[in-house]
Amino acid sequence: MKTIFISDLHLSAERLDLHHAFEQFVCGLSDEVEALYVLGDLFDAWLGDDDPSGFAQQIKACLRSLPEHRIRLHIQRGNRDFLLGPRFCRETGAELLANRHLFSSHGQRALLMHGDLLCTGDRAYQRFRRRVQSPLGRLALRNLPFTVRQKIARRWRRQSQELSANKPENIMDVTPEAVAQCMREAGVSTLIHGHTHRPATHSLPDGKQRMVLGDWGPRLWWAEASTTGFTLHSAALKAAAQAAP
Repeated sequence: MKTIFISDLHLSAERLDLHHAFEQFVCGLSDEVEALYVLGDLFDAWLGDDDPSGFAQQIKACLRSLPEHRIRLHIQRGNRDFLLGPRFCRETGAELLANRHLFSSHGQRALLMHGDLLCTGDRAYQRFRRRVQSPLGRLALRNLPFTVRQKIARRWRRQSQELSANKPENIMDVTPEAVAQCMREAGVSTLIHGHTHRPATHSLPDGKQRMVLGDWGPRLWWAEASTTGFTLHSAALKAAAQAAP
């Protein structure tokens, strides 16, 4: 048996190619898969569990098929879908994970994170995150009309693109000190995260490793956990039908 980890799919109604690739990936999961972990940013923007769109209902139906086939579904919030809540989990059969989750299965242990909390060098983003992703911030957003949330999301997206274009590359990556601290506090030798869109497996001191999941675009990225350890995989988007593990 094995477990699959994905992140940063950024699904939206405007990207039908990614939508179809995700559905094919989910439907193609083999009988050997016992769990799927989504480590944030499943959606390009999730504005609340009351999203009435047909796109949202299609993704929920796709995810709901996993528990029906005895594949456990676990989801972390990312910086794009931090408004995922209890209703979404009820309607999909998913377990909503904390920002830091300790994975233990197949004789393997790893700390699972979306990854944005590790980018401590980007102080402006961390201040913004603390404000909007606090319980009070989420409550305030959820109580706004859905159309207002859509306008706010579009404005934030424009601002994010403008700011990112002027930031040094290293600021938008994780800081080694944050990585070391999180792994030390969790007592693990493996950290798996997304967010940075820089897929790789990094060797760290003392035999530790940091595995970075890639975003979905020209290629699909996923990691696997089995009795032999953790491995990172990818496949071309056009081969999505054959990509699922």
